[in-house]
Amino acid sequence: MTDETEIPETPEAEIDVDPRDVEIITLKDEVANSKDRLLRLAAEMDNLRKRTEREKAEATLYAATNFAGDLLPVADNLGRALQALPEEEREHAGEIERNLITGVEMTERELLNVFQRHGIRKLETVGQKFDPNFHQAIYEVPTNEKPPGTVMQEMQAGFAVGDRCLRPAMVGVAKAAN
Repeated sequence: MTDETEIPETPEAEIDVDPRDVEIITLKDEVANSKDRLLRLAAEMDNLRKRTEREKAEATLYAATNFAGDLLPVADNLGRALQALPEEEREHAGEIERNLITGVEMTERELLNVFQRHGIRKLETVGQKFDPNFHQAIYEVPTNEKPPGTVMQEMQAGFAVGDRCLRPAMVGVAKAAN
């Protein structure tokens, strides 16, 4: 006698699979895939909405840039017109001249107010540290009063729109006196 026990040969056990169970599993997979696609699509749409809002805000902010750039020489000329008449001359000016000066001052103020309403601001430069993004150095001023790299004088005003430079200010910058 051998220790081997014979296993009777039987045909492979047939697994009884209900076609409804297969269909349920298939449908569950389809639902999971559809849910995943839906969530991804919703996230993509949310990102698109946010990007569109950001681009719209930037477009609104920077829309007047070209037009404002064209108006900057007008603001410069109004400022020059007011600087052309010294204070002592203004005091002795006649009524017509005083009215003209007042009109030019009001026009300059209104132009700067319109710029401000559209996010365009005049750069403050004198006493600030030189920033090549917003300043254009025209000359150097030898001095020991201020640290080197400090803006000492402004020759032409600079303007910015939002965080972008519309026109750099033309300035004189301090350098160490020898």
